[in-house]
Amino acid sequence: MTLEVRPATLDRFDDVATMLGPKNPASTVCWCLSHRLDSRTSRQLLGAARGEYVRDLCSRAVAPGVLAYDGDEVVGWAAVAPRSELPLARSKLIPHVDDLPVWSIWCIRVRPGHRRRGISHLLLEGAVDYARAHGAPAVEGYPVDNRGEKVDLTMAYVGTRGLFERAGFTKAADTDSVSGGFPRVVMRLALS
Repeated sequence: MTLEVRPATLDRFDDVATMLGPKNPASTVCWCLSHRLDSRTSRQLLGAARGEYVRDLCSRAVAPGVLAYDGDEVVGWAAVAPRSELPLARSKLIPHVDDLPVWSIWCIRVRPGHRRRGISHLLLEGAVDYARAHGAPAVEGYPVDNRGEKVDLTMAYVGTRGLFERAGFTKAADTDSVSGGFPRVVMRLALS
């Protein structure tokens, strides 16, 4: 297994679509936009417009996330961006720890058939490295605190507290947010 992480740039948009897009391009699915856009804008972007929005994000100087590859095959995705660009900046459920301009990691996905091989760890590490390379003073995640209990795969995209702890993050705050029946916590890693 030759795994590596690369930024989700425009030349890799087909791989982003493999990780986030629907089989039917006209379907309205998340495209990892539910935490990137305010709810009104997200509801207005339907079908193929969602993919086009993500294509535009991939053309920016700062990619919307990172992709994991096993050789030439895309096997994972992690969303990462400055928190100030996200609705999380105004969240009533997920608190700000302080005024530090942190970056957020809010979605980690591994393709079926590639799970349980450490790819989520690699994606988290790659997202941290990407944020660090772009001057982030710290990175936050908002995983579930599942206390070792099984997390439903449809809600596992936020990650688990254990995953973030193994990457060196520490709990910074409790939240009022719940995912898959588990409370979410703010996990932070200082980079400077």
